[in-house]
Amino acid sequence: MELKPPKSDLPTLEDVARAAGVSTATVSRSLNSPDQVSERTRQRVMATVRALRYSPNFGARALAAKRTNTYGAVIPTMENAIFARGLEAFQKVLVANGATMLVASSSYDPAIEEDQIRTMIARGADGILLIGAERDPEIYDFLKERHIPVVIAWTGTGVSALSCVGFDNQAAARELAARAIGLGHRRIAFISAYTENNDRARDRVAGARAALEAAGLDPSAMPVLETKYSIQCGRDAFVELMRESPRPTLVMCGNDVLAAGAMRAAHELGLKVPADVSITGFDDIELATVIQPALTTVHVPHRQMGGLAAEVLLAQVRDNSAPQQVNLETYIVERASLAAPGFQPTVAAE
Repeated sequence: MELKPPKSDLPTLEDVARAAGVSTATVSRSLNSPDQVSERTRQRVMATVRALRYSPNFGARALAAKRTNTYGAVIPTMENAIFARGLEAFQKVLVANGATMLVASSSYDPAIEEDQIRTMIARGADGILLIGAERDPEIYDFLKERHIPVVIAWTGTGVSALSCVGFDNQAAARELAARAIGLGHRRIAFISAYTENNDRARDRVAGARAALEAAGLDPSAMPVLETKYSIQCGRDAFVELMRESPRPTLVMCGNDVLAAGAMRAAHELGLKVPADVSITGFDDIELATVIQPALTTVHVPHRQMGGLAAEVLLAQVRDNSAPQQVNLETYIVERASLAAPGFQPTVAAE
């Protein structure tokens, strides 16, 4: 006999239980805690749910549990692949735990971010993921007053009493710059994302300057161009830097997308990389492996960071766990775009 949804009303939990020949408690467990019922029973219940087109009463369940099982994530931009990687892992862990993710983009605008945070909390988000630690303290007060757990990601510099799952941007950039200085580079320039309201970008520039200072070089002599996140912007910034006299032997870029733009500009200007100028990136997204020459960059564990951020947030909400500070390791991926100044590749004899 074909199961059909009731004509006069939406199907209820009782309708599903009656049609599946089980108790309402078994239906609830099949939906919310499937590991607590047999596979055969769960499949029968889920088949009935689909046949009746039943949808749980989310509002009633949230009211009873005093939580919505929904988590928010506010990211600076949808255009950056690094956030997509991290959010995919973040959502995967949430889904595995029966939770839902809401996501919004602030376009690097603090006012928009604040509105999005307040809106997500108004919609009942149990916890929230934020990128970077720099924002108006009133936002943190707002969240604290409402007992909303927060996890900050993509930075190793957190806020006291809040969870942080990230990495040390400054140390990573410092290590890469030190590697380049060790190869003989002295004239180093930097293409960065805008550093205002962006502690990650600011820390990466600071890391390069720290390496110069440690090597006895003048960090204030390093040209820094700040620009938007795009290949074209990276290209335009590189062209401008190449007007410097003397010209930089190395252009460090705050992310791989800007570095791809710099690489494009180098080719347009007839410059060989790394013979005439070296270029480095940051993030190690797939783009770093397909541009020519392949990009030397800093590998950031975006997926690991997103997954751990979700686990930390779930633990705070469900188990009332204390905030955690998790610092992940980055490392330099050496490819072909960085070499000693004036490097000439060895040509194999025929």
